[in-house]
Amino acid sequence: MKSHFQDDILEEQDPWRSSERAGKLLQLLPDKNLREALHRKWESSPGRSSALKWSDIDAVAKTGTSKNLDTKALLEAKQDIVFEYTYPRLDIHVSKKLNHLLKSPFVIHPGTGRVCVPIDTRLLEDFDPLEVPTIQNLIQEIDTWKEPQVKPEKPLQDWEKTSLKPYIDYFRGHVLGILRDEREVRVKRERTGDDW
Repeated sequence: MKSHFQDDILEEQDPWRSSERAGKLLQLLPDKNLREALHRKWESSPGRSSALKWSDIDAVAKTGTSKNLDTKALLEAKQDIVFEYTYPRLDIHVSKKLNHLLKSPFVIHPGTGRVCVPIDTRLLEDFDPLEVPTIQNLIQEIDTWKEPQVKPEKPLQDWEKTSLKPYIDYFRGHVLGILRDEREVRVKRERTGDDW
């Protein structure tokens, strides 16, 4: 997480640039004298970047400002801060309220009518959320479907007649990959006699 913390959090997001937000960082540090020394330093240099403030913690700690500084507690606090700011956050409402199930594959957004589709993260740069099919588009595609001159071996399902097909194909491929991986693990477990 360290590289993501440095690049994504400190450099790009700069979460502690303002005095108010820097105060939240100070509250996470275990030593009162260290917090006060950092607060004075940051107040005398307004607009100091989060990356510099983060390096200030170690620099000020090394000056001996706090005679009773517990370096182990400081290290643990810094690790907790990295974890807190880098690790994805879960919104409790997302897990409790039904209208937040919009992130499930193939659910329809009630406001826009867009279908929640799985995407290939390798092609993320090419994904345009505004090109995602809407329920209205899908109904129209089914209604205007023209049977091909060469009839398929079996009749097509409605979803196969729409712009949703590539997303469903991708999702099926993903699920089959998971099932294949699980089958391999199960076979290996059976061969070795390992029980969970």
